[in-house]
Amino acid sequence: MSVQVCMGATLKCSFGAAPSTLVVLPVNRVLTGTPAANIMDHVPLLNVLPFGTCTSIANPMVATATAAALGVLTPMPCIPMTPAPWLPGAPTVLVGSAPALDTNSRLMCTWAGVIQVLSPGQATELVP
Repeated sequence: MSVQVCMGATLKCSFGAAPSTLVVLPVNRVLTGTPAANIMDHVPLLNVLPFGTCTSIANPMVATATAAALGVLTPMPCIPMTPAPWLPGAPTVLVGSAPALDTNSRLMCTWAGVIQVLSPGQATELVP
């Protein structure tokens, strides 16, 4: 069993310089002390906040800055690009009308980053 993720969870991107926080709007009306997250909580700059600076050469801003610096990797501000939902979620538990977000889920960024949950924001609610 894994832990249900909720508002305030700490996230980490494989190409980000700093951790970030998950924002969950209270539209699903399911609480674990704070609003519970589902796999559809993946909207950049709304649910998934920036991770400081990005070091992925797949990010056009990083690629341009690196080329301007004659090939020296130059991190640029992170702007997450997460068009697809978290995977796999907890398909046996629905929050709203989508699978619950658990600590085993991952979110893929268009710039090649993998976003994972470091801390779920609560520690009492488990999902199968």
